[in-house]
Amino acid sequence: MQDFGGETSWLGWKAGQRDLIWDRKIVNRIKNKIIIDAPVTTSIDSNYGGGYISKYEWHGRISNIGIENLILKSEYDTNNVKDEDHCWMAITMENLTDAWVRQVVFENFAGSAIAVWETAKRITIEDCKSLNPISEIGGQRRNTYWICGQQVLVQRCYSEYGYHDFAAGFCSAGPNAFVQCEAFLPYSYSGGIDSWASGVLFDIVNIDGNALVLKNIGQDNYGGGYTAANSVLWQCSASRIECFAPPTATNWAFGCWAQFAGNGKWFNTNSHVNPRSLYYAQLSERLGDSILKKAFLLPVETEATSSPSIEEAQILTDKSQNPPLVLKEWIDLAKSRNPISLKIINAKSIDEIIIQDKDTFLTKNKKNISIFNGWIIKEDKILTGKRQGVQWWSGNMRPNGIANAKPHITRFVPGRTGLGYTDDLNEVTEWMLKNNIIGIEHNYGLWYDRRRDDHERVRRIDGEVWPPFYELPFARSGKGLAWDGLSKYDLTKYNIWYWQRLKDFADLADSKGLVLLYHNYFQHNIIEAGAHWADFPWRTGNNINNTGFPEPPPYAGDKRIFMAEQFYDTANSSRKQLHKAFINKCFDNFKENTNVIQLLSFEYTGPFHFVQFWLNTIDEWEKQNSKKQLVALSVTKDVQDSVLSNASLSSIIDIIDIRYWNYRDDGTVYEPKGGQNLAPRQHARLIKPGKRSFESVYKAVYEYRQKFPDKAIIYSEDKQNELAWAVFMAGGSLAAIPDIKKDGFTYDAKFMNPLTEDNIKGQYVIGNSDIGYIIYCETNNYVNINLTSSKGKFRVCWINPADGETIKDKEIINGGKKVTLNSPVNSPVVVYIKKI
Repeated sequence: MQDFGGETSWLGWKAGQRDLIWDRKIVNRIKNKIIIDAPVTTSIDSNYGGGYISKYEWHGRISNIGIENLILKSEYDTNNVKDEDHCWMAITMENLTDAWVRQVVFENFAGSAIAVWETAKRITIEDCKSLNPISEIGGQRRNTYWICGQQVLVQRCYSEYGYHDFAAGFCSAGPNAFVQCEAFLPYSYSGGIDSWASGVLFDIVNIDGNALVLKNIGQDNYGGGYTAANSVLWQCSASRIECFAPPTATNWAFGCWAQFAGNGKWFNTNSHVNPRSLYYAQLSERLGDSILKKAFLLPVETEATSSPSIEEAQILTDKSQNPPLVLKEWIDLAKSRNPISLKIINAKSIDEIIIQDKDTFLTKNKKNISIFNGWIIKEDKILTGKRQGVQWWSGNMRPNGIANAKPHITRFVPGRTGLGYTDDLNEVTEWMLKNNIIGIEHNYGLWYDRRRDDHERVRRIDGEVWPPFYELPFARSGKGLAWDGLSKYDLTKYNIWYWQRLKDFADLADSKGLVLLYHNYFQHNIIEAGAHWADFPWRTGNNINNTGFPEPPPYAGDKRIFMAEQFYDTANSSRKQLHKAFINKCFDNFKENTNVIQLLSFEYTGPFHFVQFWLNTIDEWEKQNSKKQLVALSVTKDVQDSVLSNASLSSIIDIIDIRYWNYRDDGTVYEPKGGQNLAPRQHARLIKPGKRSFESVYKAVYEYRQKFPDKAIIYSEDKQNELAWAVFMAGGSLAAIPDIKKDGFTYDAKFMNPLTEDNIKGQYVIGNSDIGYIIYCETNNYVNINLTSSKGKFRVCWINPADGETIKDKEIINGGKKVTLNSPVNSPVVVYIKKI
């Protein structure tokens, strides 16, 4: 499992990535042995990592929860049989114990009817049906009854047209049992679908039209490898049954009917065995034969004798006139054999539950941002703090993948919420506030499917896409097959979930004084590695809109892609209209928001004419909608200067972003040209960007602050965090300085401007003679400040530039003269001199 062949060692199993966690109760102890309430399903061998016992308390874990007697339907677009802009998961269960789902019918869901996650145990699911799922055919879709928890019983359940219908998930500790279950014409197999589910029983399970498997799936599902251990197939049937034995364990198959494969242990193939149900035989051994009255197995009313008497033959012939009772019908009869009371005793009606309207709350609590005196401000204070980007690609659902994840806005994992999954956006914004992160820079993902993380360019063999999914702006059409095995995109229709997530985040940002920096495009798709282009929605082979790009793609050296010139060609009338509509969508989505900054593209090193087209489209949008959004110019220096020298284009710009060029510490400028069909890092390989210093960063920001005082300047180039005080002291906004604890600091600073005449080596000043001064002292043990034009008294506050904490705050000085102040520390320091 360490290497699946080829270049797949990145998927191989590594120590600590696949832990089995059994949630048990110690019921007795005999000397140095313990007795627990349920079996351990994999041997604990010191040669393979061993194990340990850990005591825990779980306050707040819910229990005794039932969902029953319901029909759950997901409404969908009936014009698209693969529509996914509707409900995915009907029921998910986590952080609970002793719960059940019974007599529930599920219709049209894209994901799972029921998913039981790792933190759930002692769950019963019975007499349920999943009908007519609506989704693409591929990974994470239609995993109908998906069990990742332990001590879960799924009995008398039916599914049709699913994918992995009866599925044991990643390292599910077990024991778990599927008893009397049936899948009709599924698109993929049932059984173990991820790494090392142990102690799983498939008992009278029929997979009509696909496989039932306990095997090594190799690199599939992000290196799933052996999917099951110490598991049993009992009296099952399927089009194909695969029962393999993993190292250190085995799997068994008894009385099964199918086409067979595997080196597991096989007994009585193509024969019926007794007892009919292994689960109920073992249960009756433990609880007595009376429990069999509650088994409610589908009756078998005839015998399979090969030598019937004449009378028996006639009876069987007569019965053959009608189809037998099937499981789907038997489930329908559950309401009569096991009726559910509809009496409400102490339960609260849904009408009694008051839910605060989210939109009203967010609207009332808006903290709008604006530009004042060349600063980006909110609530009369300058906005400062770090910025967080989003992952473009990579990630997995393993514990190690979740641990390494960063917050994201449009990452999607069906049925899962939290960091590394589908992020809870309220939690993301609270995390930002806690960690002095003022904004998220968002661009759409490099590709949707984690399989493409291998950077191959090949067409995928199927739609078995791997999560987490980095959702893209466009909707799938439900027609044809794109390179990732799902349907092609329609560039005239948009991914509702993607845009709503961005809108939800923007609303939260408005209410909490945070910022969304939204990059409309992502240039990475059209330059460099060919894999960047392979799944890109704009690629002709991936959409139904005839975008006109060469197909097959002209991969340079059968590896690299150079599509920037074509992509930015606005002379192509069909693509021009698609671009225009897409840009309008970027602005429509945030029409009512104030805390969104619009940028053209992440990594943009393209030509002037596409920037001009983008800005003209924005200008039209703003006039048509009588709305103004904050627009940032984030391009190479030559294109930036060309735009800013054009009065009509410059008037559209609110913010200048220094990102793709810089001054070196020797005073020279690194300025790759736009429109040369090279990515930022390709430019950097040709001409070294050089070292940055406090002075060189200050120079870049100050230069544009002086040229364009009505616009805000942000600095997003290398070392933006390390040299954040250089950005701030030059008049730059969104500087990644720490949260300053001293009241009034960011309020007063918005009235100030850089005062270069007071700068000396190692000292930088911003100020306003009527308000006060802020001085950053980098190396000196003293501060010189000219207060000859500022009469009155001033309070001096010394601040630690590393953490924003106040060092000293009681000194009063007089203005009207030049003042020298001795620093209380032998390290960089900030001095806040406030007029009183």
